Amino acid sequence: MRNAVGYVRVSTQGQARDGYSLSYQVDEIQHYCQENNLNLIRIYEDRGISGAKVDEEGLTVERESLQNMLAELPHMNIQSVIVLNTSRLWRSDMAKVLIQRELKRNQVDVQSIEQPNYSIFTHDPNDFLVNGMLELLDQYQRLEITLKLGRGRRKKAEQGGYAGGGIIFGYKSNKGQKAITIDEEKANIVRRLFELKVSHSMWTLTQFAEQLNSEGYHTYQGKAFTKVQIKRIFDHESMYRGTYIYGSIEAVGQHQAII
Repeated sequence: MRNAVGYVRVSTQGQARDGYSLSYQVDEIQHYCQENNLNLIRIYEDRGISGAKVDEEGLTVERESLQNMLAELPHMNIQSVIVLNTSRLWRSDMAKVLIQRELKRNQVDVQSIEQPNYSIFTHDPNDFLVNGMLELLDQYQRLEITLKLGRGRRKKAEQGGYAGGGIIFGYKSNKGQKAITIDEEKANIVRRLFELKVSHSMWTLTQFAEQLNSEGYHTYQGKAFTKVQIKRIFDHESMYRGTYIYGSIEAVGQHQAII
């Protein structure tokens, strides 16, 4: 029996468009593994993060569960990552290159439920053509939706309102409300981190992470902080001080400042 892991993801925009809820994706992956005699070891989950999001400076994909999955590949005896479709893993060429690089390095293939012939190791010209067309179609649909929604989102952002996308650490979005509010438990971590920054300005990102961990703080997933999460929090200092930033737009935010 071949070993496999699953990966599921939704973003605010993606779930609204496709209806691919996390529970639906999980059910489909579990059923697929049963039907194909695959030993499903675990399912990695990212919520509220775009598949196109890439940290250009560090050349890493900004999805914590995906990062964990890629980091754990060398220590797991698995042959496949099961997804509903490849758009759950990537929506940009940059993200695709980075993810496939790590998968190929560990001889792990992608099995897509909705693209049964897909393989990152494919050599069949017909499969290569079909899979390429499917991915191009997916990118086209994403661009089309972005153009339709972009105007309204930009207008809202210019007024300082939440225009969608990932929510930074320390805030939350209540279901049915198009606004972000403070998550007091996580906001206390943000305040503590910026206190440390004032008193220990020469510390490295790793030292800040180690200090938070030693004080018993955890990420949303209940895991230890790393320098990646610390950098992300520091990079959003303006947001924490009340400025709403959406792409190139900066405005006085309608959200409450944390620091």
